[in-house]
Amino acid sequence: MSIEWHTLDREPRLPGLYVRAATRRKITGTQLPDSGLRCWVDVDAQKLAAYRKVCGFADDGLLPPTYPHILAFALQMQLLTAKDFPFPLLGLIHLSNCIRVVRPMGGISRAQVSVRVLNLQPHPKGATFDVLTTLDDQLGPLWEAESRMLCRGVNLAGESPEQDWEPAQTLVEVAHWKAPTDIGRQYARVSGDYNPIHLSAASAKVFGFPTAIAHGLWNKARTLAALADHLPRANLEITVHFRKPVRLPSEVTLLASAPGSSGELRLVGAGDLQHMVGQWQPLA
Repeated sequence: MSIEWHTLDREPRLPGLYVRAATRRKITGTQLPDSGLRCWVDVDAQKLAAYRKVCGFADDGLLPPTYPHILAFALQMQLLTAKDFPFPLLGLIHLSNCIRVVRPMGGISRAQVSVRVLNLQPHPKGATFDVLTTLDDQLGPLWEAESRMLCRGVNLAGESPEQDWEPAQTLVEVAHWKAPTDIGRQYARVSGDYNPIHLSAASAKVFGFPTAIAHGLWNKARTLAALADHLPRANLEITVHFRKPVRLPSEVTLLASAPGSSGELRLVGAGDLQHMVGQWQPLA
């Protein structure tokens, strides 16, 4: 399928997109749009420093491997609230995230972000699709990511693909940290992602959660910050599967295999509750 790309001359403004997201609550179809969005974005040093602080990344001169998601967030919001996108943004569930760092992301002040959706598939609870995001500079591809999202209530013909995965290597404790009550609001301020389920217990209860829960991408970012000495800086693919949400406040423990070009990880809470599992490996 060919993609029709639309190039924007500036980043979309988030307030209007949040209004659009809040007023679209119905499923309108079962076909993904065959169009994508592109835009050149600037890396703001102060915003990057604030993100590093919230997520625990050291200032090593490189963009954190999760930071391009922040650069792409407004573009993703515009794509997922467009009239031709069939699913309501509020209520989508982030199942997994795969990041590929092609080249070291150092010295980047401006880059082109591209976003599109693809790979619509049946799921026992509805349907899944992928949000594909890429980051390029003047020399070509730097980074890409696939976020697998679930929309409940969609009926598609066919069988659901196998999605279970468990770490198989020996894992040892690498780090332990607290996820405070306000981490959802802290992360929202540095990411622009003000999803109500992360902000407070009151707003989370509207969507069926007893308390606010941590952003999945904050969990991944905090994990990769703790694994900085375990991971290569480039030629790297990092996939995580989100299991049980991290209710706020909580304490979590990160387990991982030995440092190297490939390995596995597990983020657990009290009672060995699995919040996130994943693996890293060289690019195929």
